[in-house]
Amino acid sequence: MSTLSLLFLQTGVTANQPAYFFAVFIVVLVLGGLGWLIATVLGFARARAFGAATRWFTFSALCLLLYHLQWVLTGIVAILGAQQNDQDSVLKVGAFMNVFIVLSAGCAIMGFVRLTSPR
Repeated sequence: MSTLSLLFLQTGVTANQPAYFFAVFIVVLVLGGLGWLIATVLGFARARAFGAATRWFTFSALCLLLYHLQWVLTGIVAILGAQQNDQDSVLKVGAFMNVFIVLSAGCAIMGFVRLTSPR
């Protein structure tokens, strides 16, 4: 087994969840998703007027919106997996959690590249 696998298989590790954890997590997730939704809509509405760089930043905002939706999907899969006593599906979905972060970073980089190149 690899070291990373052993990290996830530790037993006896406990943590106390604060009473406010779930509420703060949900509120921040919803506010973040709403913020990226607004940024995406405004970006697509103004991309024609401001050029290619704005379009790339809009794609970056869209990727981060999809990242927030992926958290919702992971939560739904976790709930369904707990009901069916099958957590493999959670790991399958969770393995791709950072894909939209990487895509967003790539789009932001392209936006900055387009921003600095002359017309």
